[in-house]
Amino acid sequence: MAQRTRLDDADCAIAQALDVVGDWWTLLIVRDAARGVHRFDALQAETGMSRKVLAERLRLLVDADVLTREPYQDRPVRYEYRLTRRGRALLPVLIALQDWGDTWLLGEGETTATAAQASSEAGRVHRLVGTRLPELQLLDADGDMRDPVAEGTPYTVLYCFPGAYARPEAYPPGWAEIPGAPGCTLESCTYRGQLDRFTAAGATVHGVSVQRPDEQRAFADKEGLRFPLLSDADLTLAAALRLPTFRAAGVGRLKRLTLVVERDRTIREVFYPITDIAASVEAAITTVRRLSPGPGR
Repeated sequence: MAQRTRLDDADCAIAQALDVVGDWWTLLIVRDAARGVHRFDALQAETGMSRKVLAERLRLLVDADVLTREPYQDRPVRYEYRLTRRGRALLPVLIALQDWGDTWLLGEGETTATAAQASSEAGRVHRLVGTRLPELQLLDADGDMRDPVAEGTPYTVLYCFPGAYARPEAYPPGWAEIPGAPGCTLESCTYRGQLDRFTAAGATVHGVSVQRPDEQRAFADKEGLRFPLLSDADLTLAAALRLPTFRAAGVGRLKRLTLVVERDRTIREVFYPITDIAASVEAAITTVRRLSPGPGR
């Protein structure tokens, strides 16, 4: 077993949490499990750690009920390592660390809902092209779990937005001054106006934010949206794809970006940063038409 110094401050939740996830290898395993990497060899390839160290860290996380072992092969017996409910509760911690790194190590220390085109953050997002969205579900406006990737059309356009509210006073203080934050209503209404073109091109549209389902439902009803808004309030999608976030009013929020996802869950195109909302919607339509040989092309 790895040599670890136990943090015995029984009254300090930070110390107790660090006793479980206090070394950086451990959090990287949680990060990759959230991204859909579940098997030993794949985890080793992603993290670069030795087999001995990986086996020790996996044992620690299973013992702590952060991961569960599920057999996928009988002879010899091999296991997949999947996040438990306790493990999924660590996702906001991962996103907070990523946000801090993007803001203070890779960025200028300023709150922003966008990024420079040539930034490391934008590069990370664009490298999603060709990867697969892991199996996951998000809450819809009715509180039901729904796969963000539609089954009924060849493509799904997922547009992620910081937040849109039915009442102007619901926006966080200083929202209009955060670069890239304003414009969510315009974006949703533009998708509403172009929905028939997306349908004809073979695509389903889903909007995603971290808002509660009731907030999304109130906004969708007010604006007459004809497509689902999905809640990533627990940051499942953000952690799975390492999507960029920012904090406003104490809440981690998705930055504005758009993904074009094929039915087999392959991400075929990414738009980030988005500086012209109308142009980004038109670019998404153009992408679906280019990819799809159907009648909407």
